Amino acid sequence: MFRLELQPSSATPLYRQIVEQVTRAVAAGALHDGDDLPSVRAVAQDYVINPMTVSKAYSLLETQGLLERRRGMGMRVRVPATSGGTDRLALLQPALDHAARVSRQLGISADDALAAFQRTLASSAPGGDGQETPHE
Repeated sequence: MFRLELQPSSATPLYRQIVEQVTRAVAAGALHDGDDLPSVRAVAQDYVINPMTVSKAYSLLETQGLLERRRGMGMRVRVPATSGGTDRLALLQPALDHAARVSRQLGISADDALAAFQRTLASSAPGGDGQETPHE
């Protein structure tokens, strides 16, 4: 089942982390049309957060058309056939913009920043072996 990775110490609000993670999971194909998401109550208990935080995130995702509310049954992923898929690089761009700003503020050269990003990609790959995975 889909598992969130919430970071309470992050500057990004928890509800926004939920929205972004679900959106990315749908774009990456980790969540498919018809998949169930954990209930508001389950997420709130698992992460010891306010249920209204989870509810807000789920409501935003429902408004975006990525989730469907089913009375008494929780939320289900809804990927319209006409969506044509989400541009995964467009979802990555805000994080890259932020990293570029921080890099400039710290006076890190573009070459050093790119090398650091490549090391991070390699270490976060399944198995952490630095093997590249095919892309579109």
